[in-house]
Amino acid sequence: MIIDPKKLKETEEYLASKSSIRPEFGIVLGSGLGAVSERLEEKAVIPYSEIPHFPVSTVPGHSGELALGKLGGKSVIVQIGRVHFYEGIGAENVMYPLWLMKQLGVKTVVNTNSAGGVNPDYEAGELMLVTDHINFMFVNPLVGPNDEDVGPRFPDMSSPYDSELRKISLKAAQKLGLKLHQGVLIAFLGPSYETLAELNMAAQLGADAVGMSSVPECIVSNYLGMRFLGLTCISNLVGPARSEPLSHDEVMEAAGLAARNLGNLIIEIIDSL
Repeated sequence: MIIDPKKLKETEEYLASKSSIRPEFGIVLGSGLGAVSERLEEKAVIPYSEIPHFPVSTVPGHSGELALGKLGGKSVIVQIGRVHFYEGIGAENVMYPLWLMKQLGVKTVVNTNSAGGVNPDYEAGELMLVTDHINFMFVNPLVGPNDEDVGPRFPDMSSPYDSELRKISLKAAQKLGLKLHQGVLIAFLGPSYETLAELNMAAQLGADAVGMSSVPECIVSNYLGMRFLGLTCISNLVGPARSEPLSHDEVMEAAGLAARNLGNLIIEIIDSL
């Protein structure tokens, strides 16, 4: 994939007219987790619809705003709500925010998402540190022409979740007294929730949580040379023991309950860097 550098430059210039912040950290907030952005200082908040070439989220719980400001004394850019492959807008648009972060000088991406808990030891509202992933979306955001000056044609993915960031996250959670699981995230394309057979397969493959995002962001961040940290809110429990149908409202409720803990954790992590 190659993103038009002229588009990125136009977006960069527009953001510069709204804020003098030059972010070092990028934060992506998933379903129901937008409250984390309320902790920003010196912030400028811009609707996606007003930003040149920026994709607009259509999913409930994703407010669709970009924020620039300070968090824990560090300069950050925060994507409040993401777009997904299942929205049908194409890989270039879905991954545009990550390319923009690289354009702006971001070196570290903190990605959050809400996902169903496959591991029976998990509970709704708990947090999981992503250690690895399984891409079952059957799409890769790097498909297409490649510019070797930007990134390698065949990027290594043997350790896509930065080990130093994970150690810092565990120490931060311990300091805050937060329970932070460590596990594997499996991503399906969506937008339908998974069948029981698919969830059984996910468990047998070694997945601890199942979602519809974050894996593409991890791939692109690694390709662009940005360190990547994945934090998952366990929004509900999924599997054969579950008797009630899944709903997006349930995801939103659990994410809202976890948002405060997640916000405290992100601040402590960034403060430690």
